[in-house]
Amino acid sequence: MVRRIFINSTPTHLRIAITEDGKLAELFTEEPERTDTVGNIYLGKVSKVVQGMNAAFVDIGLEQDAFLHFSDVDESMEDNEEDDDEDARNQAVELPETDKVDSVEVALRLAKPVSKKKLPTFATKRSGLITINLHARQQVVVQVTRDAYGTKGVRVTTKVGIAGRNLVLLPFDTSIGVSRKVVSVKERKRLRAVAKSILRPGMGCIIRTAASGLTEEEVRLEFESVLNQWDEIAADVRKATGPTLLYQEAGIAHSVIRDLFKSDVTQVIVDDRKLYREIKSYVQKTAPHLDGKVELFTEARSMFDVYGIEREVHLTHSRTVPLPSGGSIVIDHTEAMVVVDVNSGRASNERSQEGNAVKTNFEAVKEVAKQMRLRDIGGIICVDFIDMQQEDNRRKLFNEMRNEVARDRAKTVVYPLSQIGLMQMTRQRIRRNLADRSSGDCPLCFGTGRVQSPETTVSGIDRWMRNYRAGTWHFGVTVAAHPYVCHYMQRKRGATLWKWLRSYFLFVSLREDDSLDAGEFRCFRGGNEITRQFM
Repeated sequence: MVRRIFINSTPTHLRIAITEDGKLAELFTEEPERTDTVGNIYLGKVSKVVQGMNAAFVDIGLEQDAFLHFSDVDESMEDNEEDDDEDARNQAVELPETDKVDSVEVALRLAKPVSKKKLPTFATKRSGLITINLHARQQVVVQVTRDAYGTKGVRVTTKVGIAGRNLVLLPFDTSIGVSRKVVSVKERKRLRAVAKSILRPGMGCIIRTAASGLTEEEVRLEFESVLNQWDEIAADVRKATGPTLLYQEAGIAHSVIRDLFKSDVTQVIVDDRKLYREIKSYVQKTAPHLDGKVELFTEARSMFDVYGIEREVHLTHSRTVPLPSGGSIVIDHTEAMVVVDVNSGRASNERSQEGNAVKTNFEAVKEVAKQMRLRDIGGIICVDFIDMQQEDNRRKLFNEMRNEVARDRAKTVVYPLSQIGLMQMTRQRIRRNLADRSSGDCPLCFGTGRVQSPETTVSGIDRWMRNYRAGTWHFGVTVAAHPYVCHYMQRKRGATLWKWLRSYFLFVSLREDDSLDAGEFRCFRGGNEITRQFM
């Protein structure tokens, strides 16, 4: 498989496309005015603990408090009585009253908080009942794991990790993990031994696939780099006086190069000179053996057009995506889930209805899995497939979907087809999906997808005219409405303007006002608005 990374920079967007054998597989976008918070580390203050939700809300300095579920609390914040001897408890009780809540030592896990209040508990399948050392007004270092979306704020975890190209430092975890893709037992043992010799007491790490084959000195250099970053964060915690940003995750281009630019990537093509120099500098420092794969695109035409990517990018913004045999899938976003409808289309080469359904459904499986990755769709996804009668075909379709989503880096769970042909899935939500990032609510329909018909608006104007004639004998009035409605009344002047003249003896003039909604209108007499007087 030939994998390429294309990085396209414009004044308003940074777009990164990853292709596999020439076809678009993943798409990342970033807007300068909208910075993602995923990966950022904050010093926060617990606003409240809600035992009924098994969660706490943490003020991290954003408009909305962050959501911290108890399952996202690291083990160092669990209350383990076996680890606390009598002297430690006595020493903790003697802490000054002012240090019991907003303690730097507590935030950095150098001490446990002391509280006379009953601590919250959390029931788990693996470990049973766990007591969480969290209470209101406590300072805590957290990292964002999911961006805000809709009316929900960001989700955070106390399981903080600082990512490098070859490893992830875990300052509050003592475990040492090695990527499963490092299959050699000897290499895994070697990397663990290197990590143990470098890590400080009480810290852990995850060794990434890219570290395989590196010398001890190369691994040590990156360890020192991320440890220095943590030292800077700890120093900022000690100086902070309130919720603050401690560490900002690098931009999307740096993240993609750090996490996805590996030996299996054939080329990285960049069309911006400044960004090209930055990427070259980073690669030369962290992975010099890949330096020759980074290239600068210098043609006058758009890079995405030259490599045939733009058309596929355009489809990611479309509600309807065509299928090879003439069918299509229709993707709709709702408040609770994303719904995908599979349509067979008019053309079909299959003789039986079952054969046509199988062919279209299997094409839809590949496209749905692809669009979920490209659009970064998260949460609940419900796919309405064409009904199939044979149980064997239904089972094969389920297995095919599981195979397709297995390549997805986001965790995806697929459930078997229901009796009415619905397939339910859940996909890990990290960032806002592409639709949220690249579009906004329509100023006319406010995101509903529908606007009030001009007939309904004109009916309201007619009712106003009747009330107006019943209350006054003035003969002229000006109606301001959206151009969409004004054009309708001009086309239908016999049923609107002339009718009002014949029935109510009113000379009505129209004024187009695009600041009004399609269902709104304003009425004026002599320059004064009189709409509310006759509603």
